Amino acid sequence: MEVLFKVIRQQQNSSPVVQTYLLETEPGNTILDCLNRIKWEQDGTLAFRKNCRNTICGSCTMRINGRSALACKENVGSELARLQQIPSPKSQDTAIPEITVAPLGNMPVIKDLVVDMSSFWNNLEAVAPYVSTAARKVPEREFLQTPQERSLLDQTGNCIMCGACYSECNAREVDSNFVGPHALAKAYRMVADSRDSDTENRLESYNEGTQGVWGCTRCLYCDSVCPMEVAPLEQITKIKQEILDRKQASDSRSIRHRKVLIELVKEGGWIDERQFGVQVVGNYFRDLKGLLSLAPLGLRMIVRGKFPLSFEPSEGTEQVRSLIESVQQAES
Repeated sequence: MEVLFKVIRQQQNSSPVVQTYLLETEPGNTILDCLNRIKWEQDGTLAFRKNCRNTICGSCTMRINGRSALACKENVGSELARLQQIPSPKSQDTAIPEITVAPLGNMPVIKDLVVDMSSFWNNLEAVAPYVSTAARKVPEREFLQTPQERSLLDQTGNCIMCGACYSECNAREVDSNFVGPHALAKAYRMVADSRDSDTENRLESYNEGTQGVWGCTRCLYCDSVCPMEVAPLEQITKIKQEILDRKQASDSRSIRHRKVLIELVKEGGWIDERQFGVQVVGNYFRDLKGLLSLAPLGLRMIVRGKFPLSFEPSEGTEQVRSLIESVQQAES
């Protein structure tokens, strides 16, 4: 079968251009197989990273038809089948099928499909992704773990540092201070590790503004593109829960946002927006600056008749409250 590969090519400090390559290939060929053939048979100047070709090293991550994936894992047949599920004004029945390949996002391009991953590695280093035993006396033998303790590390231990989650991260795109889902997934591995002696300091660090866990927008893109099912968002949520268990609502706006939301839903089945703003932004009337910041929005809502003057609890409030309390009891 013939497939038209559209490769987004770019040099440093220059605009990207689209270059097309027509290739005779089989449905079972991987995208990496096809790129190799393009480089070997048609254009030796095409640049991309590769190594193991077996979904282990993470080197060949790139954007394939709009989402970050391993080129050695995705094949032509499954990719074209996926594209057929997406509505398109261009009919794939009569035209030669197309596959678009582009460099990863959130990182500057060095050449073609090769990106500069310095920020990726620097942000990983920022969370200190290694076990600290500074507070312990070094034993004569290695630190031992039970099978149960080790099982807590299995999911995050599968991360191959491919960069797919970092490439798709909306939070990283708008906030250069956010360390990224890959770093926080590794951060939870340290929090869950029974051999680590620096948990409290770690949680304080991960609790800092939008640099840590509160910078996550919970868009789920990181989970959807992870080739190893690490589920970075799930790990970020676990860190948040560890922080919430140790903090009071008055400690920060991020903490209040989570705690107030849960309490208001328990109380009324859904959120009373009047109380939510006052309690979260205004810190229960303690933060005058925060309260004043709500005034312009409140006035616009009143003028447009959208300010809720009263609150009516939802149906099934008691059932909702019971479910939340059951979950909280199970977690504790």
